[in-house]
Amino acid sequence: MWTEKDGKLEQTFKFKDFSEAFAFMTRVAMVAESMQHHPDWSNSYNQVKITLVTHDEGNKITEKDHQLAEAIDKISR
Repeated sequence: MWTEKDGKLEQTFKFKDFSEAFAFMTRVAMVAESMQHHPDWSNSYNQVKITLVTHDEGNKITEKDHQLAEAIDKISR
């Protein structure tokens, strides 16, 4: 579930292990690149924390963020 915190959309995804987390990040990277909208994220073993905000719009949540969040949710299933 995406939450809004400090004017950003955030979610932490948990996986079986590091390999699954890294594979997820690779899939997200490909989609983000095709959308020309890139997440801020971090990875610690089996967890990936993603933060979405549109820097070009003054660090606000925009439709781009919601569209990428939806695409990420589809990848995570």
